[in-house]
Amino acid sequence: MPVLPDYFPADTSRESLLAAQKLVSEQVIIRDDFGELHLIGGADQAFIDERIISCIVVLDHISLELKEYVFSIQAVNYPYIPTFLSFREGPSIVSAFKKLKTKPDILMVDGAGINHPRSAGIATHIGVALDVPTIGITKKILCGSGEEPSCVGEATPLIYEGRDVGWLLKSQKRSRPIVVAPGHLVSLKSSLSIVKACIRSHKLPEPIRLAHNYVSEFKRNIGIQNKYMSCQDSE
Repeated sequence: MPVLPDYFPADTSRESLLAAQKLVSEQVIIRDDFGELHLIGGADQAFIDERIISCIVVLDHISLELKEYVFSIQAVNYPYIPTFLSFREGPSIVSAFKKLKTKPDILMVDGAGINHPRSAGIATHIGVALDVPTIGITKKILCGSGEEPSCVGEATPLIYEGRDVGWLLKSQKRSRPIVVAPGHLVSLKSSLSIVKACIRSHKLPEPIRLAHNYVSEFKRNIGIQNKYMSCQDSE
């Protein structure tokens, strides 16, 4: 499953990155192109020092039982710049995905999908680069607007420049809505129904929630190890 270098160019000039995002937006497919769902993946990231840690979990689609999880650690090679998150975090997610023994039928990514000013959020970028179906999940709106839903389970369209780019989903009673958007090879309708099926007793769908928990715990363990080594060195 090759990743084309142009999606993550070595040249990090703004012009080069915009060209990569244009390539992504030209390749994205917003219609269902996946078979029967058996496995659902979730990807989330954490940072420690100058490193990025990516975690991908794979769950059974029906029971949401954990089947596999993997980590990738890479150096941070690009600063945080809004709307260019893919170039900071994307390569680490790709690296983690390649480690999976069993690939998920759909991958949820903590980040925007087509709900991005250039239709190239990180979920879309990863989906196009790996040619896998993806859905983006965020807690805040990156671009666009929509009427906030008030009832649990209710979803309202997120609209940007006159077109639907996702949903605002009220997943829990005392929480603000989450943003759900197609990444690649998934339709607007299916992105919502798949995410709703993965909501249990928490705000975030289980694949994203578990990926967050695992990567956070992994980060804590690295921090403890670093602290221990520092103490050993000072003795």
